Amino acid sequence: MSVNGTLFEQSFNLKGGYDYMHTVSAPEIKLTPREDLTSYCSDGILALAAPVIAYWAQSAFFHIIDVFHLAEKYRIHPSEEIEKRNRATRLQVLREVIFQHIVQTVVGLIFLKFADESVTGFEQNEMWHWRQQAPGFIPDAAVYYAYMYGVSLIKLSLGFLFIDTWQYFWHRVMHLSPFMYKYFHSIHHELYVPYAYGALFNNPVEGFILDTLGTGIAMFLTGLTHREEAVLFTFATMKTIDDHCGYALPFDPFQIVFPNNAVYHDIHHQQFGLKTNFAQPFFTFWDNLFGTNFKGFEEYQKKQRRVTIDKYKEFLAKREAEKLEKIKNFSKKNENKKEK
Repeated sequence: MSVNGTLFEQSFNLKGGYDYMHTVSAPEIKLTPREDLTSYCSDGILALAAPVIAYWAQSAFFHIIDVFHLAEKYRIHPSEEIEKRNRATRLQVLREVIFQHIVQTVVGLIFLKFADESVTGFEQNEMWHWRQQAPGFIPDAAVYYAYMYGVSLIKLSLGFLFIDTWQYFWHRVMHLSPFMYKYFHSIHHELYVPYAYGALFNNPVEGFILDTLGTGIAMFLTGLTHREEAVLFTFATMKTIDDHCGYALPFDPFQIVFPNNAVYHDIHHQQFGLKTNFAQPFFTFWDNLFGTNFKGFEEYQKKQRRVTIDKYKEFLAKREAEKLEKIKNFSKKNENKKEK
């Protein structure tokens, strides 16, 4: 039986307040199966289904914006570049992403088959012990909310840190190793102009190692409940989609909160940034620590927390102009040689 907690655990009847925290002896533990959050499916199935549903719902949102040109001002690359520069078709992308979702769902179902049953009935006992250890000036309500929600937030935060660490080093290795890049990671870089539902466009081996295995290990190390798993998996999925969405929307909470955003990751998808900005999907501290962050905006970033869409477009336009100038000069040299 699994007794780890606690996000979205069964609520307690607080009519009697927090009296159970002040009894002479600890409340008795009476374990019973925990009710599922919804009557439609178990919490375990919810943890597997929620990120897949979120993936296609969020991707559909950005696809509608893309197709109907609803936010051209905030589009990172012109829409025609998707067909012009990308080497993978949309059908190929759909096929690979659906396959990855099938793999991660099957793996998840196997884990669920051997997972312990989730139970409740131990919480008041644990909070009683917390109350005995906490200083008297700390209110009972603080003990309650720290146990019910604070622990979950810590576990989820540790999960985010582990996923970032796991993905940074695997991602970097796949760029440093010619073999791994050629046979595994290069498929993801067939999208020079990323778009939302291409976020998980990977070789199946890479998809399993970076995403399925990485989040699975994070889940076990932090002792997440099924409901906490649903939060971690769904949040990580939505953040990954947002990083590949192709837009820098001003009202996007992911891009407001995290410096590792769509512009930051887009740099990595360009030829000039291929060996930089490996950090994903949440933070940038590993890039900063190892000096693998893109250096083209250093002076600008001293004044700004992140690179804005306008600054990035200005940078891309400048690079394109320099590229065209080089081609022009090269053509002139060839013409001069022919004349001689």
